[in-house]
Amino acid sequence: MTPTPPPSRPGRGPDATGTRMWTWFMLPGTLWMTGFLIASLVLVAVLTVGTTDELGNPRFGFDLSSIRALADPAYTEVLARSLGYALLTCVICLLIAYPVAYTIALHGGRWKHALIAAIVVPFFANYLVRMYGWSVVLSDDGPLLRALRAAGLADGDTKILNTGVGVIAGLVYGFVVFMIIPLYAALERLDVSLIEAGRDLYGGPVRTFLHVTLPATRQGAAAGLVLVFLPAMGDFVSAQLMGGPDQIMIGNLIQDKFFQGQNWPLGSALTLLLMLVLLVGMLGYLRRTRKDEAEARR
Repeated sequence: MTPTPPPSRPGRGPDATGTRMWTWFMLPGTLWMTGFLIASLVLVAVLTVGTTDELGNPRFGFDLSSIRALADPAYTEVLARSLGYALLTCVICLLIAYPVAYTIALHGGRWKHALIAAIVVPFFANYLVRMYGWSVVLSDDGPLLRALRAAGLADGDTKILNTGVGVIAGLVYGFVVFMIIPLYAALERLDVSLIEAGRDLYGGPVRTFLHVTLPATRQGAAAGLVLVFLPAMGDFVSAQLMGGPDQIMIGNLIQDKFFQGQNWPLGSALTLLLMLVLLVGMLGYLRRTRKDEAEARR
Protein backbone atom coordinates (compact mmCIF):
# COMPACT_ATOMS: atom_id res chain seq x y z
CA MET A 1 0.00 0.00 0.00
CA THR A 2 1.45 3.33 -1.08
CA PRO A 3 2.01 5.62 1.91
CA THR A 4 0.21 8.96 1.80
CA PRO A 5 2.63 11.88 1.78
CA PRO A 6 2.31 14.22 4.74
CA PRO A 7 0.34 17.39 4.04
CA SER A 8 2.47 20.38 3.24
CA ARG A 9 2.68 23.01 5.94
CA PRO A 10 1.39 26.46 5.11
CA GLY A 11 4.08 29.02 4.57
CA ARG A 12 6.56 26.45 3.22
CA GLY A 13 7.72 25.67 -0.30
CA PRO A 14 9.01 27.68 -3.27
CA ASP A 15 5.89 29.85 -3.56
CA ALA A 16 6.14 31.02 0.04
CA THR A 17 9.89 31.62 -0.37
CA GLY A 18 9.29 33.73 -3.46
CA THR A 19 6.58 35.70 -1.70
CA ARG A 20 8.87 36.44 1.24
CA MET A 21 11.65 37.49 -1.12
CA TRP A 22 9.45 39.99 -2.97
CA THR A 23 8.13 41.26 0.37
CA TRP A 24 11.65 42.08 1.49
CA PHE A 25 12.36 43.76 -1.86
CA MET A 26 9.28 45.95 -1.49
CA LEU A 27 9.88 46.81 2.16
CA PRO A 28 12.50 49.60 1.72
CA GLY A 29 10.49 51.47 -0.89
CA THR A 30 7.28 51.04 1.08
CA LEU A 31 8.88 52.37 4.27
CA TRP A 32 10.44 55.27 2.35
CA MET A 33 7.14 56.32 0.75
CA THR A 34 5.14 55.78 3.95
CA GLY A 35 7.60 57.82 6.01
CA PHE A 36 7.47 60.79 3.65
CA LEU A 37 3.67 60.57 3.39
CA ILE A 38 3.18 60.56 7.15
CA ALA A 39 5.76 63.32 7.64
CA SER A 40 4.10 65.56 5.05
CA LEU A 41 0.64 64.97 6.53
CA VAL A 42 1.87 65.81 10.01
CA LEU A 43 3.57 68.97 8.74
CA VAL A 44 0.42 70.10 6.92
CA ALA A 45 -1.72 69.36 9.98
CA VAL A 46 0.64 71.33 12.25
CA LEU A 47 0.75 74.28 9.85
CA THR A 48 -3.05 74.34 9.75
CA VAL A 49 -3.14 75.57 13.35
CA GLY A 50 -0.10 77.81 12.88
CA THR A 51 0.22 81.52 12.24
CA THR A 52 2.19 83.88 10.00
CA ASP A 53 4.45 86.78 10.93
CA GLU A 54 4.48 90.29 9.45
CA LEU A 55 6.42 89.05 6.39
CA GLY A 56 4.06 86.15 5.72
CA ASN A 57 6.45 83.47 6.98
CA PRO A 58 4.76 80.51 8.69
CA ARG A 59 5.12 80.13 12.43
CA PHE A 60 4.11 77.16 14.55
CA GLY A 61 1.44 77.80 17.13
CA PHE A 62 -2.16 77.03 17.94
CA ASP A 63 -4.66 79.20 16.09
CA LEU A 64 -7.95 77.88 14.70
CA SER A 65 -8.65 80.90 12.51
CA SER A 66 -7.57 79.05 9.34
CA ILE A 67 -9.98 76.20 10.07
CA ARG A 68 -12.82 78.62 10.82
CA ALA A 69 -12.07 80.44 7.55
CA LEU A 70 -13.04 77.31 5.60
CA ALA A 71 -16.67 78.18 6.27
CA ASP A 72 -16.28 81.36 4.20
CA PRO A 73 -18.75 81.22 1.27
CA ALA A 74 -15.95 82.12 -1.14
CA TYR A 75 -14.06 78.93 -0.25
CA THR A 76 -17.11 76.67 -0.13
CA GLU A 77 -18.11 77.95 -3.57
CA VAL A 78 -14.69 77.02 -4.98
CA LEU A 79 -14.90 73.59 -3.36
CA ALA A 80 -18.38 72.99 -4.77
CA ARG A 81 -17.22 74.12 -8.21
CA SER A 82 -14.22 71.79 -8.07
CA LEU A 83 -16.43 68.90 -7.00
CA GLY A 84 -18.88 69.62 -9.82
CA TYR A 85 -16.11 69.87 -12.43
CA ALA A 86 -14.55 66.60 -11.21
CA LEU A 87 -17.85 64.70 -11.22
CA LEU A 88 -18.80 66.01 -14.67
CA THR A 89 -15.34 65.07 -15.93
CA CYS A 90 -15.86 61.51 -14.64
CA VAL A 91 -19.19 61.21 -16.44
CA ILE A 92 -17.83 62.54 -19.75
CA CYS A 93 -14.73 60.35 -19.52
CA LEU A 94 -16.93 57.30 -18.90
CA LEU A 95 -19.11 58.12 -21.92
CA ILE A 96 -16.03 58.55 -24.12
CA ALA A 97 -13.95 55.67 -22.76
CA TYR A 98 -16.58 52.91 -22.77
CA PRO A 99 -17.11 52.79 -26.57
CA VAL A 100 -13.36 53.09 -27.15
CA ALA A 101 -12.46 50.32 -24.69
CA TYR A 102 -15.34 48.11 -25.88
CA THR A 103 -14.34 48.42 -29.53
CA ILE A 104 -10.67 47.72 -28.89
CA ALA A 105 -11.19 44.85 -26.41
CA LEU A 106 -13.90 42.97 -28.32
CA HIS A 107 -13.29 43.98 -31.93
CA GLY A 108 -9.64 45.01 -32.05
CA GLY A 109 -8.39 41.53 -32.92
CA ARG A 110 -4.63 41.32 -33.33
CA TRP A 111 -4.40 45.13 -33.42
CA LYS A 112 -5.82 45.76 -29.95
CA HIS A 113 -2.44 46.06 -28.23
CA ALA A 114 -1.24 48.48 -30.90
CA LEU A 115 -4.44 50.51 -30.53
CA ILE A 116 -4.04 50.72 -26.75
CA ALA A 117 -0.42 51.78 -27.22
CA ALA A 118 -1.52 54.46 -29.70
CA ILE A 119 -3.83 55.86 -27.01
CA VAL A 120 -1.46 55.58 -24.04
CA VAL A 121 1.91 56.60 -25.54
CA PRO A 122 0.95 60.26 -26.25
CA PHE A 123 0.08 60.65 -22.57
CA PHE A 124 3.70 59.94 -21.66
CA ALA A 125 4.42 63.52 -22.66
CA ASN A 126 4.61 66.10 -19.91
CA TYR A 127 1.16 67.01 -18.61
CA LEU A 128 1.86 70.74 -18.68
CA VAL A 129 3.07 70.58 -22.29
CA ARG A 130 -0.08 68.71 -23.32
CA MET A 131 -2.28 71.28 -21.58
CA TYR A 132 -0.49 74.14 -23.34
CA GLY A 133 -1.09 72.38 -26.66
CA TRP A 134 -4.74 71.78 -25.81
CA SER A 135 -5.20 75.45 -24.89
CA VAL A 136 -3.95 76.38 -28.37
CA VAL A 137 -6.50 74.01 -29.93
CA LEU A 138 -9.32 75.56 -27.87
CA SER A 139 -8.22 79.18 -28.33
CA ASP A 140 -10.40 81.75 -30.09
CA ASP A 141 -8.35 81.41 -33.28
CA GLY A 142 -7.66 77.71 -32.81
CA PRO A 143 -8.54 74.95 -35.27
CA LEU A 144 -11.57 73.75 -33.29
CA LEU A 145 -13.46 77.04 -33.29
CA ARG A 146 -12.44 77.76 -36.89
CA ALA A 147 -13.93 74.42 -37.93
CA LEU A 148 -17.12 75.10 -35.94
CA ARG A 149 -17.49 78.55 -37.47
CA ALA A 150 -16.96 77.14 -40.95
CA ALA A 151 -19.69 74.57 -40.29
CA GLY A 152 -22.04 77.27 -39.00
CA LEU A 153 -22.07 75.84 -35.47
CA ALA A 154 -20.38 78.84 -33.85
CA ASP A 155 -20.12 82.57 -34.40
CA GLY A 156 -17.44 85.15 -33.72
CA ASP A 157 -18.49 85.59 -30.09
CA THR A 158 -18.27 81.90 -29.22
CA LYS A 159 -15.50 81.15 -26.73
CA ILE A 160 -14.20 77.99 -25.10
CA LEU A 161 -11.24 79.32 -23.15
CA ASN A 162 -11.96 81.24 -19.95
CA THR A 163 -15.18 79.27 -19.49
CA GLY A 164 -16.23 76.24 -17.51
CA VAL A 165 -16.48 74.30 -20.76
CA GLY A 166 -12.80 74.93 -21.42
CA VAL A 167 -11.79 73.76 -17.93
CA ILE A 168 -13.83 70.56 -18.22
CA ALA A 169 -12.46 69.97 -21.74
CA GLY A 170 -8.94 70.21 -20.34
CA LEU A 171 -9.71 67.85 -17.47
CA VAL A 172 -11.31 65.31 -19.81
CA TYR A 173 -8.37 65.46 -22.21
CA GLY A 174 -5.90 65.11 -19.38
CA PHE A 175 -7.45 62.14 -17.59
CA VAL A 176 -9.60 60.19 -20.07
CA VAL A 177 -6.82 57.63 -20.51
CA PHE A 178 -7.20 56.71 -16.82
CA MET A 179 -10.73 55.62 -17.64
CA ILE A 180 -9.90 53.75 -20.83
CA ILE A 181 -7.27 51.44 -19.32
CA PRO A 182 -9.30 49.84 -16.47
CA LEU A 183 -12.36 49.54 -18.71
CA TYR A 184 -10.27 47.85 -21.39
CA ALA A 185 -8.83 45.44 -18.82
CA ALA A 186 -12.32 44.56 -17.54
CA LEU A 187 -13.76 44.11 -21.03
CA GLU A 188 -10.84 41.97 -22.17
CA ARG A 189 -11.49 39.54 -19.29
CA LEU A 190 -15.19 39.39 -20.18
CA ASP A 191 -16.37 36.03 -21.52
CA VAL A 192 -17.83 36.74 -24.97
CA SER A 193 -20.21 33.79 -24.60
CA LEU A 194 -22.03 35.77 -21.90
CA ILE A 195 -22.82 38.49 -24.43
CA GLU A 196 -24.06 35.89 -26.91
CA ALA A 197 -26.25 34.32 -24.24
CA GLY A 198 -27.52 37.76 -23.29
CA ARG A 199 -28.56 38.41 -26.86
CA ASP A 200 -30.58 35.20 -26.81
CA LEU A 201 -32.24 36.17 -23.52
CA TYR A 202 -32.69 39.91 -23.82
CA GLY A 203 -32.82 40.42 -27.57
CA GLY A 204 -31.47 43.85 -28.50
CA PRO A 205 -27.89 45.09 -28.06
CA VAL A 206 -28.93 47.87 -25.65
CA ARG A 207 -30.67 45.50 -23.23
CA THR A 208 -27.77 43.04 -23.52
CA PHE A 209 -25.33 45.81 -22.65
CA LEU A 210 -27.38 46.96 -19.66
CA HIS A 211 -28.03 43.46 -18.27
CA VAL A 212 -24.79 41.64 -19.13
CA THR A 213 -21.84 43.80 -20.21
CA LEU A 214 -22.30 46.70 -17.81
CA PRO A 215 -22.74 44.60 -14.62
CA ALA A 216 -19.78 42.40 -15.58
CA THR A 217 -17.46 45.39 -16.03
CA ARG A 218 -18.69 47.70 -13.28
CA GLN A 219 -15.55 47.15 -11.21
CA GLY A 220 -13.44 48.44 -14.10
CA ALA A 221 -15.77 51.41 -14.44
CA ALA A 222 -15.56 52.10 -10.69
CA ALA A 223 -11.76 51.95 -10.80
CA GLY A 224 -11.73 54.35 -13.74
CA LEU A 225 -14.05 56.77 -11.95
CA VAL A 226 -11.73 56.84 -8.94
CA LEU A 227 -8.61 57.26 -11.09
CA VAL A 228 -10.21 60.21 -12.88
CA PHE A 229 -11.92 61.83 -9.89
CA LEU A 230 -8.89 61.96 -7.59
CA PRO A 231 -6.52 63.92 -9.88
CA ALA A 232 -9.32 65.98 -11.46
CA MET A 233 -10.48 67.22 -8.06
CA GLY A 234 -7.04 68.58 -7.18
CA ASP A 235 -5.97 69.73 -10.63
CA PHE A 236 -5.07 73.39 -11.10
CA VAL A 237 -3.39 73.48 -14.51
CA SER A 238 -6.59 73.19 -16.56
CA ALA A 239 -8.33 75.96 -14.63
CA GLN A 240 -5.23 78.16 -14.84
CA LEU A 241 -4.70 77.75 -18.59
CA MET A 242 -8.27 77.33 -19.84
CA GLY A 243 -10.34 79.07 -17.21
CA GLY A 244 -10.75 82.56 -15.83
CA PRO A 245 -11.21 84.10 -12.39
CA ASP A 246 -14.70 82.63 -12.18
CA GLN A 247 -13.47 79.09 -12.91
CA ILE A 248 -10.71 78.65 -10.34
CA MET A 249 -10.62 75.32 -8.53
CA ILE A 250 -9.46 74.39 -5.08
CA GLY A 251 -6.04 73.45 -6.43
CA ASN A 252 -5.58 77.02 -7.73
CA LEU A 253 -6.68 78.35 -4.36
CA ILE A 254 -4.14 76.19 -2.51
CA GLN A 255 -1.38 77.21 -4.91
CA ASP A 256 -2.25 80.88 -4.43
CA LYS A 257 -2.22 80.65 -0.62
CA PHE A 258 1.18 78.95 -0.56
CA PHE A 259 3.08 80.84 -3.25
CA GLN A 260 1.41 84.24 -3.68
CA GLY A 261 -0.75 84.97 -0.68
CA GLN A 262 1.93 83.77 1.79
CA ASN A 263 -0.77 82.26 3.97
CA TRP A 264 0.54 78.77 4.62
CA PRO A 265 -1.87 77.95 7.48
CA LEU A 266 -4.91 78.63 5.27
CA GLY A 267 -3.29 76.76 2.39
CA SER A 268 -2.72 73.79 4.70
CA ALA A 269 -6.33 73.91 5.92
CA LEU A 270 -7.57 73.89 2.31
CA THR A 271 -5.24 70.98 1.58
CA LEU A 272 -6.67 68.96 4.46
CA LEU A 273 -10.19 69.76 3.26
CA LEU A 274 -9.34 68.52 -0.22
CA MET A 275 -7.77 65.36 1.18
CA LEU A 276 -10.88 64.73 3.27
CA VAL A 277 -13.08 64.90 0.16
CA LEU A 278 -10.74 62.56 -1.70
CA LEU A 279 -10.65 60.17 1.26
CA VAL A 280 -14.45 59.96 1.28
CA GLY A 281 -14.42 59.08 -2.42
CA MET A 282 -11.71 56.48 -1.94
CA LEU A 283 -13.48 54.86 1.01
CA GLY A 284 -16.69 54.69 -1.03
CA TYR A 285 -14.83 52.89 -3.80
CA LEU A 286 -13.22 50.41 -1.39
CA ARG A 287 -16.57 49.69 0.24
CA ARG A 288 -18.17 49.07 -3.14
CA THR A 289 -15.29 46.79 -4.14
CA ARG A 290 -15.55 44.71 -0.96
CA LYS A 291 -19.30 44.38 -1.47
CA ASP A 292 -18.82 43.17 -5.05
CA GLU A 293 -16.19 40.64 -3.94
CA ALA A 294 -18.50 39.33 -1.22
CA GLU A 295 -21.32 38.92 -3.74
CA ALA A 296 -18.98 37.13 -6.15
CA ARG A 297 -18.00 34.58 -3.49
CA ARG A 298 -21.62 33.63 -2.77
